Amino acid sequence: MKISEIRDLLDAEVLCGADQLDREVTSACCSDMMSDVLAYVKDQGVLLTGLVNAQVIRTANMMDMHCVVFVRSKNPTEDMIELAEECGITVMSSRLRAYVACGVLWQAGLTSDTEDCDV
Repeated sequence: MKISEIRDLLDAEVLCGADQLDREVTSACCSDMMSDVLAYVKDQGVLLTGLVNAQVIRTANMMDMHCVVFVRSKNPTEDMIELAEECGITVMSSRLRAYVACGVLWQAGLTSDTEDCDV
């Protein structure tokens, strides 16, 4: 799925990385705990979160993610956007709650690499 499709499905505003909307992603995860993302997530292209701090962008970068979507109309700071731009990460904000956003993406065919995992 292209990042542009995620933008459309979640009615999200692109805050940076608009030039990367044609990038393909094959999976997503959702967490407000970056320690869980670091411990349990692999091969995810998209991170959905309601946590707004620079650690989100740093974690996404460490995990080679292409896109971060802030849910519940959360907006990152200018410093976070600058960091995301430096890292080549598309950042978006959606008014949807995390549960709904994940359901929308799941129904559209975007999966998780941990779907058979007991975590």
